Amino acid sequence: MIALWNNRPLRRLLVVAVHATLWAAAFALAVDVGSEETLLRATRGAVQAAAVLLLLRTAGFLVAGLFDGIWRYAGFLDLEKLVLATTASSVIALLLDLTILTGQIPLSVYLTEWLASIVFAGGARLAMRSVIERRQRRAGGLRTLIIGAGDAGESLVRDVQRKSAGVSWLPVGFLDDDAMKHGALIRGIRVHGAADDASIERYVQALAVHLVVLAMPTAPGSRIRAALRVCNRLAVEVRTVPALADRLPHAYRARNIREINIADLLRREPVQLDVAQIEQLVRERVVLVTGAGGSIGSELCRQLLPFVPRQLLLLDHDENALFHIDRELCSRAPRPGIVPLIADITDEARVRGIFERYRPSLVLHAAAHKHVEMMEKNPCEAVKNNVLGTIALAEAAQQSAVDAFVLVSTDKAVRPSSVMGASKRVTEMIVQRFARPSSTRFVAVRFGNVLGSAGSVVPIFCEQIARGGPITVTHPDVVRYFMTIPEASQLVLEAATLARSGEILMLDMGDPVRILDLARDLIELSGMRDIETVFTGLKPGEKLSEDLLLEEETYDRTPHPKIVVGRIQPIEPAVLDRALDQLLDRAERGDDGGVRLCLAAMIADATLTLPSQDDRTVEPLRGVLRTSRAG
Repeated sequence: MIALWNNRPLRRLLVVAVHATLWAAAFALAVDVGSEETLLRATRGAVQAAAVLLLLRTAGFLVAGLFDGIWRYAGFLDLEKLVLATTASSVIALLLDLTILTGQIPLSVYLTEWLASIVFAGGARLAMRSVIERRQRRAGGLRTLIIGAGDAGESLVRDVQRKSAGVSWLPVGFLDDDAMKHGALIRGIRVHGAADDASIERYVQALAVHLVVLAMPTAPGSRIRAALRVCNRLAVEVRTVPALADRLPHAYRARNIREINIADLLRREPVQLDVAQIEQLVRERVVLVTGAGGSIGSELCRQLLPFVPRQLLLLDHDENALFHIDRELCSRAPRPGIVPLIADITDEARVRGIFERYRPSLVLHAAAHKHVEMMEKNPCEAVKNNVLGTIALAEAAQQSAVDAFVLVSTDKAVRPSSVMGASKRVTEMIVQRFARPSSTRFVAVRFGNVLGSAGSVVPIFCEQIARGGPITVTHPDVVRYFMTIPEASQLVLEAATLARSGEILMLDMGDPVRILDLARDLIELSGMRDIETVFTGLKPGEKLSEDLLLEEETYDRTPHPKIVVGRIQPIEPAVLDRALDQLLDRAERGDDGGVRLCLAAMIADATLTLPSQDDRTVEPLRGVLRTSRAG
C-alpha cells in the first residue's frame, strides 16, 4: 500500500478521484436542495452539465497545482487557489451551458454547487490537517510555554505543529502582555495571561511545563533577565528566538530557537547602517584589515565581505588566527580576492612592501596588544607594538595615498591608568599628527568592551563556571561599557564613512554594566546557582569605571545617532615627534620605567604607576607638552 502511495501518478489519480467524488456530491446536493421546478429542469441536462463541470474543474485544479499539495500543510494560500480554480470552472461551465448546451440548469444550482464544492474540497484538506496535528499532539512531547503571542510566537507554534522542525515540543499555552489577547486561541493554543514573573511561575506549575520559549525578539534585556531568573528558580529549561539584530528569513522557526546567551541579557537596539555609503567606500576596492585574526578584526572582515571589496587583505602576526579567518571567509566567498598576510606591523620594510604591492584604498587598523594586566608587565612591548606599529602603518598609508586610515581605539585611552590605555591614547595622537599634511583621511574610533572577545571577562567567567567556580570579580563596584562584536564592527565601518581627517569618533555604548551583575547573569544562565563569587581587588592599571571623553572635552553630533565626534585638541607635530622619539628610544632599550615616565609626560590626565626615581630627561618633555596643550 505504501509503495502504491509513493507512486506519484497513482497518488495523483487517487486524489483526482476523491475530488471528482466530492464535486459530484456537491452537484447532487445543489440539485437536491432546489425547488421541484428546479429539480425537474436540472434533471434533464444534469449528466451532461455535471460531466462538463467536472472536466473543467479537473483542468482548473491541475493548472493551479491543487492535486500535488500535501494536505497536512494546507493553509490560506491553498484555500485561495482552491476558491479561484472553483470559481473559474463554474463560470466557464455556466457560460457553456447558456450558449452551447441545453441551458436547462438553473443559475441557483451553479451557485449552490460552487459553494458546496469549496466547502467539500477545502474542508477535506483542513480535516486531514486537523486529524494529523491532533494525532501528533496526542503523541506528546516536551510541554512548552511560549512567552509572547505575537508573530514570532504564532510562527513558532505553526512550525512545531507541522512537525517540520525536527523538535518534539507540545505547546500548552501562551503568555502575553496584551490584555486583548488573554483568553484567545492561537492555532488552538490558549493565551492564558500576562507575561509577568508571577504568571510565568503560576502557569509553569499549573501546566506542568518543562520548556519555556521567549518569543520576544524586541524585548529589552531586563525582560529576558527577569524571565530567566524565574525559570531557573523553577528548574525549567529556557530558549529564545533570535534577537532583531540576528534575524534572518524564517528566523522564527523552531530549528532556530537557541539557548539564551549573555548578549540577550544586554540586548541592544540593532545598528542601522548607511549601506550605500559603506558600499561606496568598499566595493571593488582593496581593503586592508590589521589584526584580522582577532575578535574585532575578524568581525570587520565578515562585515566587509557582503560589500564585495576587490581584494580583502587579512594581516596578522598570529598564523593560527589568520588561518581560521582565511578559511572561514573563503568558504563564504571562494574567490582569489581574499589574501592572508602574515606580518609584524612593527616591521617597517614588510609593511611598506605590502602597501606598495597591493595599494589598499582603505585601512582598518585593529591590531594591538590589548590586555591591560599583561601590558602592565610588558610596557616596552605595548609601546613597540601599539605605537611603533601604528606609525609604520600610518607612514606606509600616507606614502601610498590610501583614501582612509581608521584606527580602532578604546575607552581605556581616556584618563589612562594603564600602559595599554596610555599607548592607545598615543596612537590617537599619531592619527591626528598624520592627518594634518596628508591627503589620506586619518581617523580614530573609540569604544568600550566587546562581549566575548578573546581574553575578555565573559569567556573567563564561562571557564570559571565550567570548572564549578568560583567566579573572580576584582571589585563589587567595577562597571564597564559593553557592546557586541558585530555592533562594534558595524559602527567602525559606519564611522569610516562619516569622519573627517583628524577626528576621533566615539560610539554610543549605552549604559554601563556592573561586572558583578554580569557575573550573576552568567551564573543564572548556567543554572548553577551555587557558584561562589570572590572579590580579588583591582588589578594594576585597572579603574572602577571608564569614560569615552574627558569632562573638559565636548562632542559634536554626526548623522548617525550612535556616533559622535570628540573635540580633542591635537598636540603640535614637532612637539609630538620629539616625545615619540624619546618614548620609542626607551622602549627599544627595554627601559620599562622610562616608558612609563614618557607616557605620563605625554598624557596630562594619565594616572600610571610610576617608578620611584623620576627621570630628569623626561621633565623638559613634560613642560614642552604642557605648553603645547595650553596653546
